[in-house]
Amino acid sequence: MSTDTSTWSIADLAAEYDVTLRTIRFYEDRGLLTPERRGTTRVYHPRDRVRLGLILRGKRLGFSLDEIATIVDMYDAEPGEEGQLVYLLDQIAVRRADLEQRRRDLDETLADLAEVEARCQADLRKLQDRRR
Repeated sequence: MSTDTSTWSIADLAAEYDVTLRTIRFYEDRGLLTPERRGTTRVYHPRDRVRLGLILRGKRLGFSLDEIATIVDMYDAEPGEEGQLVYLLDQIAVRRADLEQRRRDLDETLADLAEVEARCQADLRKLQDRRR
């Protein structure tokens, strides 16, 4: 059994994930990351590195920090990975439904704008034709 003894500084993780130090400290303050402290230095272990990647992916997918915390914390607690996956699949379905509704709303809004634009262009042509 091998143990991964790799560690990272806050600057290392910030550079790797292209985020600010403040962002990482914010996630730490929220309890999402728990680096080891060596004096005033934060030492991040593989678990923290993986969690940061999951946090950032969750944010890209539109999950709130509370939802992300629930998902990543489930891995370490009962019901473990299976429960985490079931919960995540449920959250994905909710997020997908929300995004699909937003897409329908956007399509409807774009169609409305196209209709208004066409009427405005027709009205403008009529006004310009009257002046000629």
